[in-house]
Amino acid sequence: MDRRPGYYALRLGLVGALYAAGWVAFFAIGDSWYQLLVAVFLAVVFAQVALVAHDLAHRQVFRARRAAEIAGLVAGNLGIGMSYGWWMDKHTRHHANPNHADHDPDVAPDVLVWSVEQADASRGLPRFVGARQAYLFFPLLTLEGFNLHVASFRALLRPSLRRRGAEAGLLGAHVVAYLTALFTVLPPGTAVAFLLVHQAVFGLYLGCTFAPNHKGMPMPTDEDELDFLRRQVLTSRNVRGGWVVDTVLGGLNYQIEHHLFPGMPTPNLRRAQPIVRRYCEELEIPYLECGLFASYGQALRHLHEVGAPIRAAGR
Repeated sequence: MDRRPGYYALRLGLVGALYAAGWVAFFAIGDSWYQLLVAVFLAVVFAQVALVAHDLAHRQVFRARRAAEIAGLVAGNLGIGMSYGWWMDKHTRHHANPNHADHDPDVAPDVLVWSVEQADASRGLPRFVGARQAYLFFPLLTLEGFNLHVASFRALLRPSLRRRGAEAGLLGAHVVAYLTALFTVLPPGTAVAFLLVHQAVFGLYLGCTFAPNHKGMPMPTDEDELDFLRRQVLTSRNVRGGWVVDTVLGGLNYQIEHHLFPGMPTPNLRRAQPIVRRYCEELEIPYLECGLFASYGQALRHLHEVGAPIRAAGR
């Protein structure tokens, strides 16, 4: 549980440098379709900034709440146009009841349905998508970046959102600076293409980062009396793959350890893993770990199975 200031100084410095380098390249290249490559690069960097904001929200970086909030607002709101306060509230509720159909906002039946019960009760767009959601899952992730921006601005209307003035000012500054840069440097057609590619890849990458963690895992209900350990372990999945996967997923591939110790710095999770796994084995608690592509396969199979009642009713 010890802080890792050296690791986070290096990580924040590297991500910040890549963020700056991306925008320097954007202004240096100017009017050119090569900007679409810059859009892809910046999409990856934006996702890495979001992963840094995740660690800030869990106070893995700074012990003091105020320092974590200030850094989170700068990284989230100003850096990538995502409300830090809205996301932190949503993510906190997810951690309290992971994969719970009634209490986890990440498995609420919005466009996708995550359980047979949700599928049976679905109407309209969720029912149409639900029938074929395994095939539409990755294409729909290209819209996730836009969804995060819209949800962030909608959150500003909530009186319960802390620091609404700062959130609104920084979100507004990001949007103004972002759109001004695009439509000043690029012709309208190229600017729109840049925006679409950038946001699509950003959403796809971020969605692919979070999807392996819980999708396709058990979904407890209020009738399931699970203690904290089982509630967190049984609903989470680890992803193996070495330092490459650790970097790409921002350490979230150690999802079981992260859910048990959300304040543990990311680089310490792999050190905690053998301890947690041994303890689960002693208590005969299933501990799931698989490869990255296998995790996607499990998630997609679950989505396809959940959509079966809708497909059957359509016959």
